[in-house]
Amino acid sequence: MASHESMCPKPMKATSNGAFQHENPMDYALPLLIVQICLVVAFTRFIAFLCKPLRQPRVIAEVIGGILLGPSAIGRNKRFLEIFFPERSLTVLETVANVGLLFFLFLVGLELDMRSIRRTGTKALCIALAGISVPFVLGIGTSVVLRHTISKDVNSAAFLVFMGVSLSITAFPVLARILAELKLLTTDVGRMAMSAAAVNDVAAWILLALAIALSGSNTSPLISLWVLLCGAGFIVFVIVAVKPLLALMAKHSPEGEPVREIYICITLTIVLACSFITDTIGIHALFGAFVAGIVVPKDGPFASVLTEKIEDLVMSLLLPLYFVSSGLKTNVATISGGMSWALLILVIFNACVGKIVGTLSVSLLCKVPFREALTLGFLMNTKGLVELIVLNIGKDRKVLNDQAFAICVLMALFTTFITTPIVMALYKPARKGTPYMIKTVQRKDPDTELRILACFHSTWNIPTLVNLIESSRGTRKRGRLCIYAMHLMELSERPSAITMVHKARNNGLPFWNKKQSDNNNDQMVIAFQAYGHLTSVNVRSMTAISSLNNIHEDICSSAHQKRVAMILLPFHKHQRADGIMESLGQSFRIMNGLVLSHAPCSVGILVDRGLGGTSQVHASDVSYNVVVPFFGGCDDREALAYGMRMAEHPGIYLTVIKFITPPGKTLAFGAKLIGVAADENRKVIKVADDSTDDEDKKEDNQFWSEFISVSCKSEESIVYEERLVDSKDDIITVLRERNKSNLICVGRMPPVVPLLDGSDCAELGPVGSYLASSDFSTIASVLVFQQYNPKTDIHPLVMEVSDYSDIPDTPRDEV
Repeated sequence: MASHESMCPKPMKATSNGAFQHENPMDYALPLLIVQICLVVAFTRFIAFLCKPLRQPRVIAEVIGGILLGPSAIGRNKRFLEIFFPERSLTVLETVANVGLLFFLFLVGLELDMRSIRRTGTKALCIALAGISVPFVLGIGTSVVLRHTISKDVNSAAFLVFMGVSLSITAFPVLARILAELKLLTTDVGRMAMSAAAVNDVAAWILLALAIALSGSNTSPLISLWVLLCGAGFIVFVIVAVKPLLALMAKHSPEGEPVREIYICITLTIVLACSFITDTIGIHALFGAFVAGIVVPKDGPFASVLTEKIEDLVMSLLLPLYFVSSGLKTNVATISGGMSWALLILVIFNACVGKIVGTLSVSLLCKVPFREALTLGFLMNTKGLVELIVLNIGKDRKVLNDQAFAICVLMALFTTFITTPIVMALYKPARKGTPYMIKTVQRKDPDTELRILACFHSTWNIPTLVNLIESSRGTRKRGRLCIYAMHLMELSERPSAITMVHKARNNGLPFWNKKQSDNNNDQMVIAFQAYGHLTSVNVRSMTAISSLNNIHEDICSSAHQKRVAMILLPFHKHQRADGIMESLGQSFRIMNGLVLSHAPCSVGILVDRGLGGTSQVHASDVSYNVVVPFFGGCDDREALAYGMRMAEHPGIYLTVIKFITPPGKTLAFGAKLIGVAADENRKVIKVADDSTDDEDKKEDNQFWSEFISVSCKSEESIVYEERLVDSKDDIITVLRERNKSNLICVGRMPPVVPLLDGSDCAELGPVGSYLASSDFSTIASVLVFQQYNPKTDIHPLVMEVSDYSDIPDTPRDEV
């Protein structure tokens, strides 16, 4: 009896009575599971943070984290395993991990639209078949070698299929994440890769079902046949009985209405029931969850609501547990000796060669350009979680031993790790667009339409942006205002984010929010759309979903495609209730700097201090004092041109202050001025001390004369004054007189001495950085302008091609 108890320890109780009752919580299932979840999430997120500069998907960090926590690294310390991952707790850990995995596979099924697979063209289908068959054949050859070396006592048929599937699989969710990260999801290469991966994913699950059927403990072929037949019957049952029920619930979930809680409950129960049925059949519980996800109707809000309800809990807490349970089974130390390392190299080589050569060959036969074909090969070589699922099932079924399992895990890790850097080096599609002329607010004919791309990334920016737009629409009958409101969203690891990117337009640019269903997914665009309906301003809303380190590419490309004259960006700081400017993060500041460097038009950075309050101001209620300090230079001319347009609104009172110096002095007062960057690395260039360009002075004088003639006709709304200044302190004194204004428009790089000794807001320039400081004002919003300069636009993101067939500038049906 004692021997039996030592071999089979008592099951853990769920909860403890607490430390005060002299009980160790780590000896009980629930508190131990909580500690395990916290440890796993913290550790894997830390690894993900370290991998972020390498542009790796989070699955890489989670696999590495799982392996490091296992016996390959930290788990070599037996004390660590006894405390945090004792053997008696692994059943609970793996059960919870597999529940998370069930719902993750359900999400994968939700992402797969069988209609798109049926519409897959011949080219993508051929690429998919080549991407499966060639590595599968090489997997069979690899299995023969492994069976004669490290896997001698295994079921040969099951081992053959498992190795074939391991080498031929393409991770659809991971591939979608990589393509979205690299902005390739809606390119020709991205569409072919996704179509081929979708076909590959379905084929892999069929092959996996076959492998599981063959790997049962009963070696009778009749049993395997019964398993396959019952699996096919299950799929028929789901299509005939479950799919109509899900379709009925989706039909009774109309646009604009919340999905009923009972529908969510029924659907989640169906997922679990399908998982139980397939596990009973002998395939695997995951197969049922995957099939349930596939048959959920993809139209309407039903599928998106399901995704939103499930994804955060599953992706953030439960799924990492699966990687750790895999890592606890992976012991890299089993790969020792020359033969083991040679086998690892063989498996990696066959996996890469099979995918890349097979895909490349068929792509070239389908007349895909060589660079794109090679890129496709590396993309199709992406492994991920689905690969780990295959390997774990193989290990649980005793098809893969410890050494073969470790080799295959490292193969999956290596092939996925190399995908992003190699694709980035191989393929960067050129962005093309038709040339356009009006790229500034200042123009010869002020009656032409003014187009502005207004960007925002939170609700903080919306009221001020709407009020600024209302104040800028002017009164010209011919000169209309067209606003493109772009919501900037950071691309996350969520499946819903990838689904949103799937809806992108064919050209890979941000997509239009036309339908009510889209608006429900992005509430922040509603304010702009409502404003557009109520006024004469033409407002079009769009959403850009990218990583913050390259979202400037979407902004600049969209600006070029829409032929805008100005990009309006929110400042990276917002004002707190106590008047202090608080940073939203360096990522937004870097984004603004990149837009300033690459913009195909003028740029305005808005320092928001609540222009008009926290709600939209009606046209009849607009009453703002706008100030334009004019020092000279192209940026100041742009600010003045915008101020003159605002002054056309009957509720705007414009004050222009022209700064002049005594004879023999300049506004630089001996300081070294910094000009606009003009090289590829965006390094600053110095402007000669105490001097300005004669051509700039000539243009300043000419534009000032135009302003004087306009102000004479609008004496009630425009006033100007000239102020003689002899030092930096004089300039600050004059500006402080206007710190109660509603809005101050200023140029980014005027030829003036910096007004602050040091600033962390160099993108605002010598005057703007002072106006944006809390010392200047807590009331006046600031708009800092950089006028487009073709001389510095020597490395554009969009190449202008005169005969390029551009996409029409009107919303169209999304694909």
